[in-house]
Amino acid sequence: MSKLWEKDYSIDSLIEEYTVGKDYQIDKDLVVADCLSSIAQAKMLRKIGILAPPEEEELRKELSLMIQEARRNEFPIRKEDEDCHTAIENRLVQRLGETGKKIHTGRSRNDQVLTALRIHGRELLLEIFRSSLRLAETLLDQAERYRKVPMPGRTHTQLAMPSTVGLWLAAFGEEILDNLELLQRGYELWNRCPLGSAASYGTSLPLDREYTAELLAFPQVQNNVLATNNSRGKLEAAILDQLDQMGLTLSKLSTDLILFSLPELGYFSLPKELCTGSSIMPQKRNPDGLELTRAKAALLGSYSNAVKSIIRSLPSGYNRDFQETKEPFLKGLTLCLEMVQVMDHLIQSLQVHEEALRKGFTPEIFATDAVYELVQKGVPFRDAYREVGLHLDDLKQRNPDVAIAQRTSTGTPGNLRLDVPRHRIEALRSFVQEEEDRISTAWDKLLHFHFEAGVGEENR
Repeated sequence: MSKLWEKDYSIDSLIEEYTVGKDYQIDKDLVVADCLSSIAQAKMLRKIGILAPPEEEELRKELSLMIQEARRNEFPIRKEDEDCHTAIENRLVQRLGETGKKIHTGRSRNDQVLTALRIHGRELLLEIFRSSLRLAETLLDQAERYRKVPMPGRTHTQLAMPSTVGLWLAAFGEEILDNLELLQRGYELWNRCPLGSAASYGTSLPLDREYTAELLAFPQVQNNVLATNNSRGKLEAAILDQLDQMGLTLSKLSTDLILFSLPELGYFSLPKELCTGSSIMPQKRNPDGLELTRAKAALLGSYSNAVKSIIRSLPSGYNRDFQETKEPFLKGLTLCLEMVQVMDHLIQSLQVHEEALRKGFTPEIFATDAVYELVQKGVPFRDAYREVGLHLDDLKQRNPDVAIAQRTSTGTPGNLRLDVPRHRIEALRSFVQEEEDRISTAWDKLLHFHFEAGVGEENR
């Protein structure tokens, strides 16, 4: 079958191998998105008089069949196709003849790729939102369960002040929500329709970009057609940077869990089913899931750097360099989702050992409390600090429960105010649900059938 750019010569085989790269493999995930985009393109071409109604209907039916095949993993993309876009158009030409040759009218493979990536990336981002909200809720639920269990607070890894397991868990829950609120803005910038920007400069046809945006559930078009193509890689990198924030949170949580589950501390443990063993030491239960989360967080951060390095010195307009941004972007989305889901599973299974936690409350951890007792008697803080600091050996053991109960300011161990992050969860969950409903409605209208269990079923 022909290539989309084919002319009156054949490309050198070595260059062909080099330029195709992995697209024919990576693009298996983009087939559905590209078919949806092509259906919208066909409807728009009908609207402006390029396609006759029977032609648009034939294209819609054939593209709908390809969607069903792709969801069953039965749509082939061969190396000689280069990518899914060629494979799809070749199928249309094979099945529909002259009508199939009209589908690419008014678009370039540049805005075609951008649109497929936006649609597919949007779905993955919403899945990341859903899974991350479940993780945040798991952390808050566990924080509620262990809200009064004392836990030594640490700075510089040394004993610092009285705290609780609830405070520690809730801290990560709120960090997850911070990350998602950052990602929400990235999602909004991503969720603009690039279709119709063509190869950076639009076309002389009266394309109705607002119409295709509506059909594809984009709230708006990405306005300037050159800015649209120049944003390729930049928006991917911005989203990967925001996912990197999630990776940083999960990495810190992993390190805490590894340290606090050391036998010398024994604050926490994971069920043996969630730990791997050693090939030589039969007693070992290794927290490999946590260790790999730290490593994968570093890998996640590298994907953004890779994309930014590729695009850093490019001139305006499309450049083939952009092809190399696709893989790290899609890998980053998939990796972040996997990390969040694994961490949720681990936190749900976390075992808390209260006795070991209480043993960590040696007299020195109450030093600051002793300072503030003097302050409340009228001693200036710096004098009280010096007095306690010079007589640390005189500190007495105290009841950690009393120390925690005295911390009543908002967000402190004795007053976690878990209602605050729970309200944030509900707001973000509403945002995700509204997006999913809006997109689902658009697909039903565009395709005239529902997706059930990954297979399209006619619903006329």
